[in-house]
Amino acid sequence: MILVNEIFVSIQGESTFMGYPCIFVRLYGCNLNCSYCDTSYAKKNFREMSIEEIVRICGQYQIRLVEITGGEPLLQSETPALAWSLISRDYTVLVETNGSLDIGTLGPGIRRIIDIKCPSSNESHNNRWENLGLLRDGDEIKFVIQNRADYEYALKVVEEYDLLAMGIPIHLSPVMDVLGPPLVAEWILKDRLPLRLHLQLHKIIWPEGEPKFRAWKG
Repeated sequence: MILVNEIFVSIQGESTFMGYPCIFVRLYGCNLNCSYCDTSYAKKNFREMSIEEIVRICGQYQIRLVEITGGEPLLQSETPALAWSLISRDYTVLVETNGSLDIGTLGPGIRRIIDIKCPSSNESHNNRWENLGLLRDGDEIKFVIQNRADYEYALKVVEEYDLLAMGIPIHLSPVMDVLGPPLVAEWILKDRLPLRLHLQLHKIIWPEGEPKFRAWKG
């Protein structure tokens, strides 16, 4: 059984799939406490659901993009099986993980979005650097940044692990209402690096709160 916080449909607000309709399966629980967390409610309520039940709910929508998120989805041992069950039914599956756990449990075909924690998150000491050696085509990396120090930390990681040579998307995501996107854009342009300024589209579309077409909520 899988502990599910909510299942809903909305516009994908992040990653290279930004703008597409997406089914979100938010799983319960997280092992980190990031300073800027905007989904702390995922630690509060849940319902036990089987993989078959989750797949059946996803099948109610004519949408072929699913994101498994959290919380931290890799805390639950059945997450890889859920992702594979959806892929076997011709869904495109994204798994967004906080980067502290082994992404190697997620098999081929699953698109992994790894959030590398910067210092201002207060969780950068929990980054699992071994994950960077497991990256493959289809994966993406995100750095959530709140200040210049976070930006420089991200550049250091990109350089140290030669991430640009891998050819995968690398997103720099400023925390809304903390760090202005124009400033981050200036930094990127000055440094002439092929990094993506990444804004949370759903928060731009719905600044007062994202409407979620919910199939189920804990």
